[in-house]
Amino acid sequence: MSYRDASNDALLAQQAERESSARTYPRHLPLAIAEASGVTVTDMDGNEYYDCLAGAGTLALGHNHPAPTEAMTRVLDDERAIHTLDITAPAKERFVDTLLSSLPDEFAENAKVQFCSPAGTDAVEAALKLVKAATGNQSILGFQGAYHGMTAGALSLLGDAETKDVPGVLADVHHLPFPDDYRPPFGVGGDDGHRLASTYVENLLADPKSGITDPAGVILEPVQGEGGANPAPDAWLREIRRITREHDVPLVLDEVQTGLGRTGETYAFEHAGIVPDVLVLSKAVGGGLPLSVVVYDDALDEWGPGAHAGTFRGNQLAMAAGDATIDYVLENDLDAHAAEMGARLRDHLESVAHLDAVGDVRGRGLMLGVEFVDPDAPWPGAGPHAPDGDLAAAVQAACFERGLIVELGGRESATARFLPPLVVTREQIDDIAAIFVDAVRDAVADDDSLTLEVSP
Repeated sequence: MSYRDASNDALLAQQAERESSARTYPRHLPLAIAEASGVTVTDMDGNEYYDCLAGAGTLALGHNHPAPTEAMTRVLDDERAIHTLDITAPAKERFVDTLLSSLPDEFAENAKVQFCSPAGTDAVEAALKLVKAATGNQSILGFQGAYHGMTAGALSLLGDAETKDVPGVLADVHHLPFPDDYRPPFGVGGDDGHRLASTYVENLLADPKSGITDPAGVILEPVQGEGGANPAPDAWLREIRRITREHDVPLVLDEVQTGLGRTGETYAFEHAGIVPDVLVLSKAVGGGLPLSVVVYDDALDEWGPGAHAGTFRGNQLAMAAGDATIDYVLENDLDAHAAEMGARLRDHLESVAHLDAVGDVRGRGLMLGVEFVDPDAPWPGAGPHAPDGDLAAAVQAACFERGLIVELGGRESATARFLPPLVVTREQIDDIAAIFVDAVRDAVADDDSLTLEVSP
């Protein structure tokens, strides 16, 4: 087969024949990508799509942005080492300089950096090992609705019980209620809901009859991504930081998806004005290439040589691309741009909120979600209505037919998720919103009350 001239169908058929049945995205987004630039991709048949998946948030600057691509080209042209294990090199030192400069001074001045294998899930594994080594404790506290990766330790933290029903997951992991205004775990939303959630955590840590041994750490996402674009309230995060500090429990923040401008701040924890003990990063910090790191307080640096390793922790191309990407985000205030474009997109998405089939519009910055529900289905769980994964899938398909790629997440995969590159423009936001609203209109049977008002 000549791949340059092959059709979408030909490549998809070959992929289905040769690749594992564990593949996911091609089942719902049936395209083979021929070209990609900025916020768009073009398939083998010449169809162009707005990419609001963007490598699950990896492509902060979009496809083939000159900043990371030129940085990688310089490494190759200068015949620099591209693989060094954990031996240092100029590209690595520059990356660490830039990474630390992107963090709040209070955190960076006492920080150590651990390079991990390329995937974010391995950085989560490293963070778990780090806090266990530092504290001598074994149990880990996570949160309902969480997603931290698919390796054994990270999978143990997963909120989806069905997905993690496999051998090898850690036993000593405990899931705590995550505040959620639409599906409140205690039946109460708003300020009262997050106070109940934090009080529950504090009581659990203080109560010798809680049944939970002294934890090695608490791990959470400031915005749950795969959990359905569900942001943690700032006040709740501040309380969790206070509680963990008073009980001498390391706080691990997983910013694999939120890190580097996505939520409207360089890092999502900055919204709450807190500083973690451990920060897990991947996706955007590699500039589109595989890279993951753990940044942590020097006081936790108790492990010995080789306590966590990985052959590809020395990916110099990714470090060069990541250095250039972080620089570009900071120099061009893309966090502020993400806040502005996210607010614009959210305003548009709110135009479908009055529909009975739409339960919630939520998120932060350019990390947004629309949850679809079935008001007529029985639902014994939290929240007023059952999540409707079938309708969400129909909306996703209708978006795809119109040239828009969105991913699904949350309960029953009922939340349409938006993770466009941070460089998206006002005009592109308006186009994306118009396509989505039209797709929703089609999926909910041409509701005449559905309109889109585009801001000037």
